[in-house]
Amino acid sequence: MLSTVVVSGAIAAAWFAGQGAISTIFQQLNLLQESPPMWIEAPMMIGQYLLFWAVLLLLGVVLITKISPRPQPWSRTLVVGILLVLTIRYLLWRSLTTLNLSTPLNGVFSIGLFFLELLTLTGSIIQLSLLLRVRDRRPEADHHATNVLNGTFTPTVDIMIPTYNEPTFILKRTIIGCQALHYLHKRIYLLDDTRRAKVQALAEELGCEYVTRPNNSHAKAGNLNHAIAHTHGELIVVFDADFIPTKNFLTRTVGFFQDSQVALVQTPQTFYNPDPIAYNLGLEDILTPEEEVFYRQIQPFRDAAGGVICSGTSFVVRRSTLAEIGNFFTESLSEDYFTGIRLAASGYRLVYLNEKLSAGLAAESIAAQALQRVRWAQGTLQAFFIKANPLTIRGLRPIQRLAHLEGLLHWFTSISRLGFLLIPLAYAFLGVIPIRATTAEALYYFVPYYLVQIITTSWLNHRSRSALLADIYSLVLCFPLALTVIQTLLNPFSKGFNVTPKGATSDRFTFNWQLAFPLIVMFCASALSLWMNLGFYTMSGMANPNVPLDMAEQFKGLSLGLFWSVYNLLMLSISLLILIDAPRPSQNEWFQLRRTVRIQIGQREFWGITTVISEDGAEIVLTQKDFPDQLDSLPNAIELMEESLYIQAFITAVDRQGEFPTLRVTFDALDLSQQRRLIELLFCRPGQWRSRCAPGEVRSLWLLLRILLKPRVIFDRQTRIHALAVAQS
Repeated sequence: MLSTVVVSGAIAAAWFAGQGAISTIFQQLNLLQESPPMWIEAPMMIGQYLLFWAVLLLLGVVLITKISPRPQPWSRTLVVGILLVLTIRYLLWRSLTTLNLSTPLNGVFSIGLFFLELLTLTGSIIQLSLLLRVRDRRPEADHHATNVLNGTFTPTVDIMIPTYNEPTFILKRTIIGCQALHYLHKRIYLLDDTRRAKVQALAEELGCEYVTRPNNSHAKAGNLNHAIAHTHGELIVVFDADFIPTKNFLTRTVGFFQDSQVALVQTPQTFYNPDPIAYNLGLEDILTPEEEVFYRQIQPFRDAAGGVICSGTSFVVRRSTLAEIGNFFTESLSEDYFTGIRLAASGYRLVYLNEKLSAGLAAESIAAQALQRVRWAQGTLQAFFIKANPLTIRGLRPIQRLAHLEGLLHWFTSISRLGFLLIPLAYAFLGVIPIRATTAEALYYFVPYYLVQIITTSWLNHRSRSALLADIYSLVLCFPLALTVIQTLLNPFSKGFNVTPKGATSDRFTFNWQLAFPLIVMFCASALSLWMNLGFYTMSGMANPNVPLDMAEQFKGLSLGLFWSVYNLLMLSISLLILIDAPRPSQNEWFQLRRTVRIQIGQREFWGITTVISEDGAEIVLTQKDFPDQLDSLPNAIELMEESLYIQAFITAVDRQGEFPTLRVTFDALDLSQQRRLIELLFCRPGQWRSRCAPGEVRSLWLLLRILLKPRVIFDRQTRIHALAVAQS
């Protein structure tokens, strides 16, 4: 940022000195670009040599990832080392030979593009450097859990569930899940910041403590701090209102606190419903949530660097260390992030246990996801304006500051992504050529770097996201995030805390025009630029061998502009489809779960297996073919055999198309005991939240092309679970 200000100042000074001065400056800089050091020039031999070198390097990386399908210390070191070397040599090449400074206009755009790349590459280099060392705490958890399970280490635990406006059916799941935890010395507190009578009644019904306060000062942090003053447990656990723990959450985390230097244990966030991007594209069973990259790849290397981020939910903190720093931080929207920084700066350890021990409700619309991400961006970037700034606060080691710098730089990449949309337009409408390079240089510097990066991205993040899908996720919200970054730097505390809405339903497709408008404008401009480039290509007579030198340079820029415009149009098309929110007719998620079922219909008994089940009902495949055609409207007795759970249910549909009949049933009103058993079955089984693998690059491209040809809004292929929810609604 400082270098950008300096360069901008130099350009402004030259401008006031006269346009001739600007041209002279760029001419001098252009001479340096045209006479790079000998060692940066690509070898004169191209063709087979360069192709052989690139293919050999590519095959070497592929071989490493095949021999070691999951990153191991040796394989990670080799791959990261190769990537670091390729990234640094690419950066040197870009800075010393490829900037087009022949005219002030070309120079401004060329330098601007380079700075956008530099912003992204700086974060990548830091991340790669930190990836050389990661930490896996699961073996430690096995060891520490022994004393918790045998009863020799059982500190008292206060479980706090802060709530603002979440529906009571969501709160009920969380409270029941917390009560099901396998740990005796615990107390559960529902912290209601809206003072609702129905929430108090829910707490009384379920038998947990109800805590409220007269005002809402400092939002979630103030709510937690108020409760801390009225509780006494040695450890404090925080779950967001929609996060439900598995029964072994405490037995896997509490043991770490046998070490007096451990102040906080963070676990991953996972979700039991698909995020809106996957859902709106119809890929809910294929794509993984956006947060998976953070919890599978980034938190482990931050743990090794001592820079674990407290994520606001599903963590355990020691009360005494929290009191030492003045409890939860109240000067920022990201109270969790800065509370963790202050604990680390005080000399305590924050550890990350990479086990999915809870699951929450992902944002259910693209607007809700945008609101959530904007709040995270603003809260994190407020670091530059508060005393808990991880780059300046006393007590952190350099490697810890480096880890936090990578996290801060992440939000600035939204500006880079926005700039990458604009650069092809500059060529089409202004004739700007932002990059000047020969084919030999591109083969020697760019192709190996780009291909190795594409191949290793998914491998390094443990198959949680391909590079192509990561670009889609960054593009769809780049405009609001870039605007938030700029607004936060200018006025960091202009917005208050906005809670992400949860529990919403809809029965139709809706288009988010507010988020879509800038993307539509960009799409139209990119489409126009594509046709203008093609027109220039045709009119200029590409087949003419006697092309002037300056025209040849135009053709090089044209090739880049064409490819870039086509890629941007593809990405923008997918992003606009993402902004069409698909219907969500049910408040309850359906889970693929196999359980043996006995069904009592009158005097007859039938047996079957559940295929999907929710809090509303189930789908059951019978093991008998002679199911009656006529059914009365009275409820039937259903028993989930493994759970010894009896439920009264109505049969709403019978599908006889398969070899055996398939029943769709809706549960009758459940009493509290039945609700507890069902919620524990659906949400609280240890080990039930497993990590899925995202598709690779080739399959990701195929999926995106298929979505363009068959968008969900037109060819509405609802999943069986969704169809069942519609039928039962």
